[in-house]
Amino acid sequence: MTIDSALSAERKYLSSLLEAIQRCVYFLDAASQNVPWPLTEHILKSRKKDNELFEALAAVNERFSKLQDSLGAAMRHSLILSGEQADSFIKVLAIFEKFKVISSIEDWQIARTARNLTAHDYQTNYAVVAEYFNTLHALTNNLYGMASRFLVYCESQLAVLPLSDDFSVEFRTITASISK
Repeated sequence: MTIDSALSAERKYLSSLLEAIQRCVYFLDAASQNVPWPLTEHILKSRKKDNELFEALAAVNERFSKLQDSLGAAMRHSLILSGEQADSFIKVLAIFEKFKVISSIEDWQIARTARNLTAHDYQTNYAVVAEYFNTLHALTNNLYGMASRFLVYCESQLAVLPLSDDFSVEFRTITASISK
C-alpha cells in the first residue's frame, strides 16, 4: 500500500463516519417526533403498554448513543488526518473544545453520563424514566450542534465530506436552527 492509497483510505473512512453522523441525526430526529415531549410520569403510566411509545423511546436512546459514539469515533479519526496527537479521548475532547466543535468537555461528559444512565438503569419508576428521557431530549440539540460544527470542521480543515449526500439535506435542515 502506498502513502497516497493509505491517506485515501483514511479520508474515505472519515467520509463514511461523517455520513453515519448525518444518518444518526436524521433517525434520532425521526424517533423524537414520535414522543410526546416533555414526558411525565402520568404519560408513561397511562401508556405503559403502548408499544409504539416505548419503541420510540428505545429508538431515541439507541440513536442518541449511536450519534455520540459515531461523533466520538469520527473526531478521534480526524486527528489522524490533521496530524494532531491525542493518546486519550479526553485529549481528543480538549482539541475539539479548542476548535469550538464542542462547547465544553463537561457538556460532552454530561451527555455521555445521561445516555449511560438511560441505557443501563432499568427503572420501573415512571417519574425517573421520564426524567432520564427528558434529559436526553434536552441534550439533543447540543449534540446536533456538535455534529454540525464537526462536519464544518472536516470540510474546512480537512476537505473531507460525507461519503454521499443521502442525508445531507435533512441533516442541514435539522441542524440549521441550532446555534453555530
